[in-house]
Amino acid sequence: MSTTVPTSIPCSAEEIASEGLKTGEYDEIVQRLGRHPNRAELGMFGVMWSEHCCYKNSRPLLKQFPTEGPRILVGPGENAGVVDVGHGQRLVFKIESHNHPSAVEPFQGAATGVGGILRDIFTMGARPIAALNALRFGALDDPNTRRIFAGVVSGISHYGNCFGVPTVGGEIYFDPAYAGNPLVNAMAIGLMETEEIVKSGASGIGNPVLYVGSTTGRDGMGGASFASAELTDESEADRPAVQVGDPFLEKSLVEACLEAFKTGAVVAAQDMGAAGITCSTSEMAVNGGVGIELDLDKIPVRETGMVPYEYLLSESQERMLFVGEKGREQELIEIFERWGLHAVVAGEVIEEPIVRILFQGGVAAEVPASALADNTPLYEREILSEPPAYAQTAWSWQESDLPDDSLVGVNGQSWNNVMLALLGTPTIASKQWVYHQYDHQVQNNTVMLPGGADAAILRLRPLEGDDGSSSNSGVAATTDCNPRYVYLNPYEGGLAAVAEAARNLSCVGAEPIAVTDNLNFGSPEKPVGYWQLAEACRGLADGCRAFDTPVTGGNVSLYNETVDGEGQPQPIYPTPVVGMVGVIDDLDQICGQSWQNPGDQIYLLGTPLGESAAGEVTLGASEYLKVVHNQVAGRPPKVNIDLELKVQAACRYGIRQGWITAAHDCAEGGVAIALAESSIGGNLGAIITLLKTTQRYDTLLFGEGGARILVTVMPTHQAQWENYLRDQLQDQWANIGTVTKADTPLTIQGPEQQPLINLDVATMADSWRYAIEKALNA
Repeated sequence: MSTTVPTSIPCSAEEIASEGLKTGEYDEIVQRLGRHPNRAELGMFGVMWSEHCCYKNSRPLLKQFPTEGPRILVGPGENAGVVDVGHGQRLVFKIESHNHPSAVEPFQGAATGVGGILRDIFTMGARPIAALNALRFGALDDPNTRRIFAGVVSGISHYGNCFGVPTVGGEIYFDPAYAGNPLVNAMAIGLMETEEIVKSGASGIGNPVLYVGSTTGRDGMGGASFASAELTDESEADRPAVQVGDPFLEKSLVEACLEAFKTGAVVAAQDMGAAGITCSTSEMAVNGGVGIELDLDKIPVRETGMVPYEYLLSESQERMLFVGEKGREQELIEIFERWGLHAVVAGEVIEEPIVRILFQGGVAAEVPASALADNTPLYEREILSEPPAYAQTAWSWQESDLPDDSLVGVNGQSWNNVMLALLGTPTIASKQWVYHQYDHQVQNNTVMLPGGADAAILRLRPLEGDDGSSSNSGVAATTDCNPRYVYLNPYEGGLAAVAEAARNLSCVGAEPIAVTDNLNFGSPEKPVGYWQLAEACRGLADGCRAFDTPVTGGNVSLYNETVDGEGQPQPIYPTPVVGMVGVIDDLDQICGQSWQNPGDQIYLLGTPLGESAAGEVTLGASEYLKVVHNQVAGRPPKVNIDLELKVQAACRYGIRQGWITAAHDCAEGGVAIALAESSIGGNLGAIITLLKTTQRYDTLLFGEGGARILVTVMPTHQAQWENYLRDQLQDQWANIGTVTKADTPLTIQGPEQQPLINLDVATMADSWRYAIEKALNA
């Protein structure tokens, strides 16, 4: 066989830069190969040495995450994490970003983000049972933001609905910081269907390598490199880096894959996601300590005249790479052909630990597998010795800088009007315009509909042959991150994201067990950007240890920056999204956030109103400060871990005892907004009394932070509940009011029963429920 690998032709500076590589990295490539790479090989290094694939700036920081625990079956390093949820069931879950593709082509960018994360799940041998998403957009008064927002939501609904997976939860924030660079983080959950967990490490010298699924084309060229650079005015020209998905084909692919896995003839499997053939061959080789030889002439294509560079960097969707047992190739091929899919033997496992690519009778590329997927560049950057100037300036802000407030209101606005303004803010407002486009009940396992609880709840179907003892168990899932908190204090913001995720699970009665994270940041090459990333990771790590929720994997998305009109890259708010899952042993012991019965007593668990300690509850970094006073300043609230653990445990216990009828955490907008949301959800009023001490009224109503959960309890359980609280929370709780009947207002009283807020539920609902729809139609 002749070789076509050049040995002495250097690549030009333009070619090196076009692959997203630095001059020093190219020199390292030459040293690794002992020669100059050819064009195809340069492209392979470009995608595999991108931040998206090799985490060269973030890997040192990720090492601090806890990754082991009694429930962890598969941690970081595989296509998705796997945890034991009891009753013989194994849950597979992960989150991934598709930010830059969604900025350039919102519909396909978001749709293929969903498709990619679903493949990560069923590649492990699991059937996807649910999807969630964490989305960030610019302000809705910007026409471009409205276009991107509508396109992303449409893409998510298209792929998920057609594939047949329910989209059951998530979160959406709107802020000018994301104008031009939206964040589209897709999370998926599945249940293992195969006896053995399918992993990606190739093995068995001489075993066949099979290409299965759809055809390969030029779509998605260099998507991993595209995801690792800031967006510019020229990014529209990178549309080929955005893949085109086919959810109906992927539906066939999941069935064919699961059927193939159950035969026992599949040794290893790898999704062709970012970096396509290059990534799947090199990672399978490295993870198995072997090599892979692949012949591009065997690959099914949808376009003519493709060259090795295009084959290797294409990110065409709905494709997989298998290592099969020798002699059982036809058995696997027949399964895929029966599902109308391509399946061909395109290569074999070899002993030499290299990736060898054949094309038209010659060697198109030959690279040590470890150089692509294991022994990749690593940048351990210096962290700022003190917080950057913008943070120190923000921290100098004090609540006393605000105009005086009173029982009547602030800045000429009544508290009623402030409440309605906050309820109508897109970040706080109902997301029904979004989730009404998603099929959230397909598969019939969705226990709580979107918007009805602080976390999604899914029924776990009994395994085949189960005696039915697990038929009432379930899991809960949530995604959380307040990016303004992270921007103003990355450590506390990262810690708060974990705390809020655990709190949301606790509010439905679930025990938090594990985390997948999506780290969305600007450039790590800038001292401020790296400080944000490093401090947020430290907060996430401390939070995951505190809540005993190991990290099973996730995604890092850096260089989320948009070049402004003056040519300066503007980064997004640092946004480390936490996807957390929890277990529910009995689905009869759950609750939502909406009030259920007139007469139920309303309790605030955690930091008492008017008695904030050590900055736990503050107007700093709050939605109130941004919306009403147009300021992004102050310190975000500190997380009291000990109190969080106690409050969340008390909430779960009360739910499991059947005492608690509704539970809702206090997040954006503080206690007043949480009260309004529970009131709107149940269409019931309430009379609330807030005891004021030294705090401002706006802090009392709209201050954020603290380990605070609102719960309602039926009067018949009041004595038992309060005895339990005295024992477990001492004085860190209060009975603050009573649920009233329909057609009565939400009344929030200050000292001496003087009303601060008095609003009809219908009036609040109108501001809250239709705010996004009104903004889109403005």
